[in-house]
Amino acid sequence: MASVRARVDAGVIAVLVLFIGVVVTQFMVSDSLQSRHERRVARVEAARDANTAVLQHMTDAETGVRGFQLTGDEQFLQPYDQGRIGAFTMFDEVAAGTTDPTVLRLLAAERAAASRWLYAFAYPVVNAGVADPGYSQTGRGKELFDEIRKANAAVAGALRAEMDRVAAADRRAARLAQILFALLAVGFLAVTLMLASVARRLLLAPLEHIRMTLQRLAAGELSARAVPAGPEETRAVIGTLNRLAAETQRLLAEDEARMARTELRQAVAVALRETEDPTEAAGRVVALVGRALGADAVYSKFSIGDAHGVDVRWPEEAPPMAARTVQEVLAGEAGAVLPVPEVCGGVAVAIGGDAECPIGLIHVVRHDRPDWTADERRLLATVAREVDHTARQQRLQRRQARLITELRVLDERKNAFVATVTHELRTPLTSILGYTEMLADGDGGDLSPLQERGVTAILRNAHRLQETIGDLLLLDRANHAVGAAVARVDLAEVAAALLSEFEPLARRRELTLTGETEQVFVDGDARQLERAMRNLLDNAVKFTGPGGTVSYRLRAAPGGAVLSVTDTGIGIPPGDLAGLFTPFHRAANAMDQAVQGSGLGLAIVRNIVAEHGGSVTVESRLGEGSTFTVTLPVAAAA
Repeated sequence: MASVRARVDAGVIAVLVLFIGVVVTQFMVSDSLQSRHERRVARVEAARDANTAVLQHMTDAETGVRGFQLTGDEQFLQPYDQGRIGAFTMFDEVAAGTTDPTVLRLLAAERAAASRWLYAFAYPVVNAGVADPGYSQTGRGKELFDEIRKANAAVAGALRAEMDRVAAADRRAARLAQILFALLAVGFLAVTLMLASVARRLLLAPLEHIRMTLQRLAAGELSARAVPAGPEETRAVIGTLNRLAAETQRLLAEDEARMARTELRQAVAVALRETEDPTEAAGRVVALVGRALGADAVYSKFSIGDAHGVDVRWPEEAPPMAARTVQEVLAGEAGAVLPVPEVCGGVAVAIGGDAECPIGLIHVVRHDRPDWTADERRLLATVAREVDHTARQQRLQRRQARLITELRVLDERKNAFVATVTHELRTPLTSILGYTEMLADGDGGDLSPLQERGVTAILRNAHRLQETIGDLLLLDRANHAVGAAVARVDLAEVAAALLSEFEPLARRRELTLTGETEQVFVDGDARQLERAMRNLLDNAVKFTGPGGTVSYRLRAAPGGAVLSVTDTGIGIPPGDLAGLFTPFHRAANAMDQAVQGSGLGLAIVRNIVAEHGGSVTVESRLGEGSTFTVTLPVAAAA
């Protein structure tokens, strides 16, 4: 005997085949009838249009003959010839578009009437070739043309009758197709009802039992199971349902255990972080573990905060741990829950440590249920990890606090050092510059050429040292604000002045120096903005070899005032771009080529631009040159 599945499959296949057959048959028959109807209607419509065209062409021919008869002008013969030829061409199209004998007979009569009009009236008039309004054949021509009209109307009526017959025949065919489709639908319904009867008898009762079991499971009765019954396939479904219920019960139990672990872990974290007394915190932790696991005794030994090796037990009257047990647990793998052989129902987990904190442990004893489940072991391991994590976080916070304190002290010492150095250097440097300038001016007598070169070198380097001290003071100004020096600054004017200043130096170094400016105004300190632009141009000239090009462009953009300085110099290695605006940072190729500099110029540029609410970026290719771009907010409207 075939199985339920085989019978249901056979019924479904039969229904599908019947359904597809009905759909395909309906589509094919409907399409065929529609196509046949459209072809027949188009054919008769074409015949009707051709018959109408016959009368129109004959009317054009008659008009041409009349015009020629009245005027003798041969131009009227052109529509006559066209109408005569077109009419007999349309006669052929009418004949090709109909198969009705009546239409063909009437069409032959219409063709004969047209021929009589041509031979009895039109040809004699045309052959006469003179204008004669009183020509005796005129009345005869009207009678003959009226016969054409009557014959054309008869053909049109016959074509309309043929169209009606075609429509009636097509409607009958459509009704027959509808009857056929109704019969097919009845067959489809019969097969469907038979399949439903089989399904009701073989499937509904077992399905109802399965539904009731599912309702019990949904109501929270996780132990509910369905009794296998019915065909083999239904029994398989019931078996799968029972396995699914068992798996769901297991997963819910695991989820409850997971939630218990999460709640215990959170409670342990709160106890460790919110309790200032390390001994009290450890006591709360072991109490939570003991209640969660139903233990007889819980022992702990770990470090919290600045306290090392806090040793706590729960309850307080529990006997102390044996020294041997402590040694065995601490020797084990950190985080692994292991049994304690010499203690009945005892398990323990070691807690990791580091250089500042020794390792610890948690030891749990339960005599009435010595076998620990996997969930209980995971719960104990979770607590150990949380204790380890919290202790590490606290140690990390202490290290960060110490580091921050040390950095603050170093920053204060740095500020004091810079202030002391700049103060101690300025006084002797002022004396050096004063006396050296006096020697250069000849106040101490005439100098030999060698002495002049020495004094010039002293002045040059003293001025460099003075500029370096100024740069150090500028960089040391924390959170420097533009303050009272804020004014409306024309950057184009500043750039033009710098161009004039650097042109002699560029000529000496055999460089091409160009500038392109638009008038752009910003609010700021004109002296500091000039210093930033001078540093950029000075770097561009300094790092570009003879024959190179240095250019700048100042323009107003939607994002603000944009100044770009471009050179074709040695470029910057990619590894040096990240720290380029850091004080005292110098690119490796600049040091290799012994280009003089303190490494403070770009840091000063960055500080000045930042103080004015702008930004500075750089693009560079090693050996090809660099482009520095400064963007500043434009001045507000006056």
